Amino acid sequence: MNTRILVTGADGFIGSHLTEMLLSNGFFVRALSYYNSFNSWGWLEEIPANHNLEIVTGDVRDPHFCRVICRDIDVVFNLAALIAIPYSYEAPDSYVDTNVKGILNICQAAKELGEIRVIHTSTSEVYGTAQYVPINEKHPKQPQSPYSASKIGADAIAMSFYYSFGLPVTIARPFNTFGPRQSARAIIPTIIAQIATGSKKIMLGDLTPTRDLNFVIDTCEGFLAIANNKNTLGKEINISSNYEISMKDVVDIIKRVMNAEDVQIVTDQQRIRPENSEVKRLWGDNSLIRELTGFKPKYSLEEGLRITCEWFLMNNRLDKYKADIYNI
Repeated sequence: MNTRILVTGADGFIGSHLTEMLLSNGFFVRALSYYNSFNSWGWLEEIPANHNLEIVTGDVRDPHFCRVICRDIDVVFNLAALIAIPYSYEAPDSYVDTNVKGILNICQAAKELGEIRVIHTSTSEVYGTAQYVPINEKHPKQPQSPYSASKIGADAIAMSFYYSFGLPVTIARPFNTFGPRQSARAIIPTIIAQIATGSKKIMLGDLTPTRDLNFVIDTCEGFLAIANNKNTLGKEINISSNYEISMKDVVDIIKRVMNAEDVQIVTDQQRIRPENSEVKRLWGDNSLIRELTGFKPKYSLEEGLRITCEWFLMNNRLDKYKADIYNI
């Protein structure tokens, strides 16, 4: 309980939930929010004041700043990243800057300060379209977007510090996480937001790909399970449900949960990825995390979607999402 933890990207979707979970377990958390002139702490502002929470603002692209925020820290969860795949087609250089150089700066700071464990966040997108299922950690990497390429590079940088310098690094690789606070560019918030505004025709992209969907609380529990076990050092570990579902079937579940079976789907061409960039199938093997830590997801897909829909419909939260605008 004396462990001091740094969470980068703490102001985002998964990062804010992870920060909350760490605080509820009695840890001190230094939470990094991306610096902005509005003094906004993102989703951290939904977390009640806590004497174990220190919020700092800054940017992981600055190596000197990373050294400052890693002082007196025992464990770093690195979640700071640019994650929107469509935007990576428009601005790939920024993805290298944030995703690759960001983890480089964190690892360098951890190495110089010593005795700091690094849990680096990867993504199932590094695998690309499944060559076999379920996808285990030995599956080849396929950079099917600039985003996935930047994450493959970031993972390699982190592991190089494990092999070269003995830095205690683990790669946590969540599959498709969903839940309250997810960004507007993701498909589940897009579906919910459009239906909630009363639209009978909702605009979506390709609904044939399959994904391995995980409720955000389960993903965060997976992070904690990895951090609490020394057997995970030097490994790349999937956090997944070991189940796949098509996006069309996800739409049908959400329509049923929201009592909106009469809603029709309209294909919006601007939401379609380039043909060779679309990841057609993701189904993650979670055998390794179960073997090393005993972790198993607790939430069913429908239960997680019900909780997510209820959250979006509370307290005018939809106002933040601008459902009528496609956000890359």
